[in-house]
Amino acid sequence: MLIGTFAVRAAGFVYPYLPYRLAELHLDTATASTVLALWGAGWFSGQLLCGWLADRIGRRATLVSAMTAAAAGFPLLAEARTPLALGAAAAASGLVYDAPRPIVSAVVADTVPDEPGRARITGWRHFAVNLGAATTGLVGGALAEPVGIPVLFWCNALVCATFAVVALRVVPPPSPGQTPGNRGQREAFTNPLLWLLWLASLLILIPVAALFSILPMMMAQDGLPPTAYGWTQVASAAAVIGLSPLLNPWLVRRARRSTPMVGLLGTSGIILGAGMGSAGLASSTVGYGAAAVLAVPGEILAFVAATDVLNRIAPPSSRGVYAGIWGTTLAAAVLCAPALGGWALAFGGHHLVALATLMTGLLGAALCLPLAALLHRTPRASA
Repeated sequence: MLIGTFAVRAAGFVYPYLPYRLAELHLDTATASTVLALWGAGWFSGQLLCGWLADRIGRRATLVSAMTAAAAGFPLLAEARTPLALGAAAAASGLVYDAPRPIVSAVVADTVPDEPGRARITGWRHFAVNLGAATTGLVGGALAEPVGIPVLFWCNALVCATFAVVALRVVPPPSPGQTPGNRGQREAFTNPLLWLLWLASLLILIPVAALFSILPMMMAQDGLPPTAYGWTQVASAAAVIGLSPLLNPWLVRRARRSTPMVGLLGTSGIILGAGMGSAGLASSTVGYGAAAVLAVPGEILAFVAATDVLNRIAPPSSRGVYAGIWGTTLAAAVLCAPALGGWALAFGGHHLVALATLMTGLLGAALCLPLAALLHRTPRASA
């Protein structure tokens, strides 16, 4: 599953290169924005759908179906020309682009019985995703011009098809008593623990999403070329790859405690808010790269700590839908970050971006206080 996660992310050319594909087709700004918004809506909905299906029809069936749909949908997006076809293909592709996230989370929770083992795998999953993202940028940047972006989309589809075949052979089918009824899944949507975790995670992950949205806007205003932004991405990925082997063993030891990692989740919000917020004080490639690197420890803590809390509050019969609901936080953060950054840039410039990013992280950290109190009063969550 970790190898599959890396492979799908490393070949995940569709999302980062979709704006370039739309530019090739000479679409106007409104049409291109609509297509990208449909992609985002699909991504958000896909997390919920795949998490729900993982509980209803099984992990293997959902993963195989989603990867098969991606293998069929990405080529359609590569070959679409009209706004209507592009919009439909973008919505369908967004639906399954990040489908493995909630499914793999549920599989890990199913097959690894102890929290330290789950924390170890979560840490290495985050490592694999970031290593894959670095590979996407390097390989895509090298091949986009000589082979063309549509070919990259076809390669993305081929890797998804391969993952579908491997998942069909590797992931075990559900046991007869494993498929739940609707009651456990309905409870997920009314669980205050899950929604406090969701809101705190959203606010904490907005600074992570700022790396891909607000940062390039500020760098462009400072007159820095696109290659400078590329170097900040390389610096961030290198920091994740370098720090993960150091932080993961410590996080595994922390997971042996009986209490969830709510405190570490709050700490991650402070680090992310301050780290990415410091980008508002930068004006050079080195300064922006340093801000991206400073935020990395918070990013690692956030994903491991939030998954630890999620694993402890999710009933075994509803792990998929819980993971799917939490998985929408990243999609929502990707939508919120540019809106927040655009507003701050328009009304206060880079310094207001710094303050807004810091306050977002701090607010997410503050929400961990009522989450910790509620977890303390909920025996099942802290057991």
